[in-house]
Amino acid sequence: MTKHNLPTYAIVELLIRLEKHNSSIGGYKNHSVYDNGVIVKTSGGSITFSQLLITQQFEAPELITEDELANTATLFRASN
Repeated sequence: MTKHNLPTYAIVELLIRLEKHNSSIGGYKNHSVYDNGVIVKTSGGSITFSQLLITQQFEAPELITEDELANTATLFRASN
C-alpha cells in the first residue's frame, strides 16, 4: 500500500485518540509506508502503526479497544 492509499485523517484521528495515553506524541506531520508498518512523524517524535490499525480506524474505529490504544502509545519515540 502506498502513502497515498492510506486515509491521512484516520492517522490524525488515531493520534488524537492516543493523546490521552501519551500527551507527548503531538500532532501529525508526515508518514511513510513500509512493509512492516507505517511510520508517522509527529511534532513530538515518531510512532509506528500497522496498516491494519489505520484501516480499522477508517472503517470501524469503535472496534479499537482502549487496551490496543494504550499498547500502541508505547511505540512512540520522542525526538531527541
